[in-house]
Amino acid sequence: MTPAPLAARLRDPRGPLFFPVTAYGPDGSLDLDTYREHVRRGVEAGAAAVFACCGTGEFHALLPEEFEACVGAAVAAADGRVPVVAGAGYGTALAVRYARLAEAAGADGLLAMPPYLVVAGQEGLLRHYREVAAATALPVIVYQRDNAVFTPPTVVELARTEGVIGFKDGLGDLDLMQRIVSAVRTEAPGDFLYFNGLPTAEQTQLAYQAIGIDLYSSAVFCFAPEIALAFHAALRDGDRATAERLLDGFYRPFVELRAQGRGYAVSLVKAGVRLRGLEVGEVRPPLHEPTEDHVKQLAQLIERGYALLEEDA
Repeated sequence: MTPAPLAARLRDPRGPLFFPVTAYGPDGSLDLDTYREHVRRGVEAGAAAVFACCGTGEFHALLPEEFEACVGAAVAAADGRVPVVAGAGYGTALAVRYARLAEAAGADGLLAMPPYLVVAGQEGLLRHYREVAAATALPVIVYQRDNAVFTPPTVVELARTEGVIGFKDGLGDLDLMQRIVSAVRTEAPGDFLYFNGLPTAEQTQLAYQAIGIDLYSSAVFCFAPEIALAFHAALRDGDRATAERLLDGFYRPFVELRAQGRGYAVSLVKAGVRLRGLEVGEVRPPLHEPTEDHVKQLAQLIERGYALLEEDA
């Protein structure tokens, strides 16, 4: 656990937010040595934070003991240089259990993902996340997506909840997000954090930035950190020309390739990490590997992305 408060460390990140993949060996078991190397490389490349065992890290596929081991490995690899945020999800009782495991492993905070399967009302969602926040001393970021969609009044109540420091959007409804930001700003003013959590968030980040949301997750950072860093710097510096060149030449084609298969938001990223020389293994079921042709297209796209960086240089 790092000493500085998580919210302060995330508010003005020096680099992308890193969501590492989880490494498995040839037999499908955890490969913690490779995982630590993956996290270490990301931190040394310039990540501002590590979000361990979240969506890209196949939280859904990890046993509780595997989850705790992975979070501990991420904490060890980060070595206090950047904060480590761990995923927590499923129903309330299990989410609380994962939250406590993350705390025991030394995490600095939690990304609270949607409850399993059920479509709950606002009252139930609020109770769920309040119980998760009360279970540990770790600050919590609530993740909106799929079956956990919030009204502005509910997010106001979340912002008033002790321990809840932020809200990550994986839904993509900008009208709703603008109303949420406005409601919290007027009814629960403070330093509440917002994140763009859509897959390949760079593709939509110019739009999110326009409504005041500067933080975003970067799966591309897993396998092409220099590209992710260049895009992050372009946004920070107001260099729209560079941002649009990377969007047109790399991110849009990557998103179009990602759309060719279900689960590619994870498995294609993991294939990218392998292409760059780190053997992190395949995804676990029910996800599946990209086709051979799609992996070839990804390799070509990565080359194109780095060529764009050389042109800018």
